[in-house]
Amino acid sequence: MRLYLIDASVYVFRAWFSLDDRLRDDEGAPANAVFGYGNFLLDLLDGTRPRYALAAFDECLSTCFRNDFFPAYKANRPEAPADLKRQIGICRELTRGLGLLTLASDRYEADDLIGSAAERFRPAGFSMCYLTSDKDYAQLLEPGDRIWDAGGRRNLDCDGVEREFGVRADQVADLLALAGDAVDNIPGVPGVGPKTARVLLAHFGGLEGIFAALERIPALPLRGGARIARLLAEHREMAFLCRRLATIHRAAPLDCGRNCLVVGSPDAALLAALPLPGRVRRRVDVRLEAAAGARITEA
Repeated sequence: MRLYLIDASVYVFRAWFSLDDRLRDDEGAPANAVFGYGNFLLDLLDGTRPRYALAAFDECLSTCFRNDFFPAYKANRPEAPADLKRQIGICRELTRGLGLLTLASDRYEADDLIGSAAERFRPAGFSMCYLTSDKDYAQLLEPGDRIWDAGGRRNLDCDGVEREFGVRADQVADLLALAGDAVDNIPGVPGVGPKTARVLLAHFGGLEGIFAALERIPALPLRGGARIARLLAEHREMAFLCRRLATIHRAAPLDCGRNCLVVGSPDAALLAALPLPGRVRRRVDVRLEAAAGARITEA
């Protein structure tokens, strides 16, 4: 069984930044994010026809639990403007209206909610398909899983992670801890970039192995090995802090069971109340008509 886990905010933001803001909904308000996200979601439902799926939205830019121990986490990201917040709300209701479970939290990010869902439901026999362009999700992959960036070029399994990132899936958080991640304002260890981090992880496995063998680093095939060993020793605490920041939390509280994962019938009343751009409205109406026809046939 395949569980589709949608990092919804990625596709909302992609549409917001890439599509013309002159796109309007049927109330005349800007609808570029709703247009892009809505068509992405409908393409997924029409093309893949998932039986089990959920979508997670980010709602904790400055209130995430990571900000408690590292206030600078994602401090480089501006607050979403009011119109984008409005469209995010519409996208979430559209997702619910199309029969999918939606998750959001003021303490946990979308990747934490998705990682926690994967952890909870994998024992029930699910393999995971993570719909996202976020590289952090690579750390969640297990055999049988995939990261699929619908509309993008990324479609990876565990072997693909090793080819693209140069480390195993279980080493991704350590890679980010060492090399840092400017997107999330994770500093990493000064002077250690991705290439150096990959060499260290190939030899020692993870942060624990690296810091247990600092005296061996000068002998590695690394330029400036002695300097790297010194920098690691000086910034040991930061390296482990950065791994805490980069690690997807897999025990976030989730108020849902397996039955919530089943993609349900569209909610006609909810969908009718949403302001939608014309093409999305037409596609939604087609789904509603098909659902009504199916109910008549079953009766």
